[in-house]
Formats: sequence, C-alpha cells, structure tokens
Amino acid sequence: MDKYYYMSLAIDKAWRYQFLTYPNPAVGATVVKNGTVFSTEAHKEAGKSHAEVLALKSAYLVNYPHSPLKDIDNSQKIHEYLTSNHNDFFRDCEIYVTLEPCNHFGKTPACAKLLKSIEIKKVYIGTLDPNNDATGGMQRLQNAGIEVEIDICKDETDKLLFPFTQYQRGYFSFFKMAMREDGSIDGGYITTQDSLNLVHEIRTKIDLMVIGGNTVRIDRPTLDARFSRTKKTSDILIYSKQNNFDKKIPLFNIKHREVTISNSLTLMKKRNFTMIEGGHNFLEILDHYVEYLMIFISHKSKTKKAFRFDENEYSLQYSYYLNKYDEILYLKKINAV
Repeated sequence: MDKYYYMSLAIDKAWRYQFLTYPNPAVGATVVKNGTVFSTEAHKEAGKSHAEVLALKSAYLVNYPHSPLKDIDNSQKIHEYLTSNHNDFFRDCEIYVTLEPCNHFGKTPACAKLLKSIEIKKVYIGTLDPNNDATGGMQRLQNAGIEVEIDICKDETDKLLFPFTQYQRGYFSFFKMAMREDGSIDGGYITTQDSLNLVHEIRTKIDLMVIGGNTVRIDRPTLDARFSRTKKTSDILIYSKQNNFDKKIPLFNIKHREVTISNSLTLMKKRNFTMIEGGHNFLEILDHYVEYLMIFISHKSKTKKAFRFDENEYSLQYSYYLNKYDEILYLKKINAV
C-alpha cells in the first residue's frame, strides 16, 4: 500500500460527515504503524474531537485495548492522556490527514501540538488549512523535527474542503434532491430511513432551508428534524410569487422557526449555510443560483433507464452508498469557484 491509498481511506471516511461538521470542515485521518492501518476516523461534529485525535485514540486502543482511554470522550482529556501515556507508541506511526492539523486552541486543543507531544514519525497532509486562525500546524511540526509531506491527493482533499471554503468566504448553499434510478421523484418517500435520518441531521446544521411554494401547497410538509439527535429546526424561505398559503400546514407551526415567504432569494446571501430542497422543476427554476448538488438515488427498484447528470454542467465530486439501496452523489457546477 502507498501514501495515496492511506490518504484515500481518510478521504472516504470524511465524506460520510460532509455538512454535519458545520461550521468546521469535514476532515478524515488514518494512522499507519509499520505498514499496517491501525485506524481511520473523521471529525463528526463541531466542538468535538478532531479527526486526528480520534484516529490517534483508536490506534492506541488497538495496542492497549484495556486502557482507561477507551472511556474518555472529551477532546482535551484525550490530548492530556495521550501526551502523558503515549509510551513511545507513535514513534513508528505515520498519520494521513486530509487537512493540515490545526495550530490553535479553540473549542478543542491544537492537534499539531498533540502530534508534536507524542513524537509521531511523519505527517502526510492533503490540503493546507485556508483558515488563518488555524493554520501553522505544518510549521510547528517541522520545527519539532517531525517530517511532513503535503499535497497528498490534493485534488480530492480540495473537493472535500470546498463547502467549508465557501461558507468561510460568506455563504454556501446546495440543492438536495432524492430520486429513483430513472430520475423519477413522485410517490412519497423514495429512499430508506437511513437517508431520511441523514437529511434530518443536516437540517439541524443549516441556517436556512429554501423550498418552492407549490411543494408547500401540494405536499403540506413539516420539514422538521424529528429523526435527528438534537431536533433543532432551521428557518425556512418559501420561494413564491404569491402568499396564499394555508397557515395550518405543519411547517408554519414549528417552534423557534422563522418562516419567510418571498419571490426573492436575497435572504440566502444573509445566511452562511443554506439547503434548497426540491425536484427537477425547482432546480431548473433556480439554475443560476445553484452551484452544488447533493443527490440521493434509490436503487431499490431496478430500471432500464438510469439517471445521468449533465457532465457539461456538473462535475462529480464524490459518491458513496449509504446502505445497499441508497447512493449519495455530490456534484459541483463546472464554473463554480
């Protein structure tokens, strides 16, 4: 196995948490000791342990399965335990991280400091951190005599980082759609409960959800996050030229939610992170506003006709199967920067 394979494991893991780590980036890490993969982990939620910390913890527990570390979840306490009890375990380890280890103490301690403290052998980095508040990790490691190699699978780690760099600049929006293999979207729920759970978790992270007026009138949706852990609801913008809605529709009666009805999308520019939900027609209407797609494709019912995205307009960033039926595609408009 080579360095590109090990980094690809970290990339694959991180994509499973894309959008769930907002306002942090999705990051993955793989720890390798003497050519053997000991762990692959990803950052899962803002304010919780970073990918490097989780990967180091998991790798350590492979060698010390009965260590008290297994019951420690707090990021700072994991840092402290590994710093004091690493037993030179990491001197023969390499770590592959999709993003430069952070160099500042925010909600969690600096990962670069931990890597220095445990005297890890080498650090491979996909993309250097574009966030000025967190960058400098590579320099700290090199100053400590730790070998660092950068730009490993950089094209792929840049794709992973794109949503983060966008909302760091001001705002990021994406269009979410669910369909069957043939592109059909009618007839109620399309994908499995696993996909529904993921969408509801993402709804707890966004600042704003945009939906078309016709969908509200016809489907009378709730658009809450009842299948998420926190149940947190987002504000809603109903994009409509007319304000003729039955206010008994469930989405109007969710606590701690602001619902705006407007024929303008300027509100999107005032929120950092927006998800647009809809079907083919709504996507066509908002074509000039959509630069990124998240498509759930159900493969439950096999069809002769298969959905194909326009490769002249969108570029596939990543795809994976959430389970044996549901495939998730991330697409970026060709001219998006």
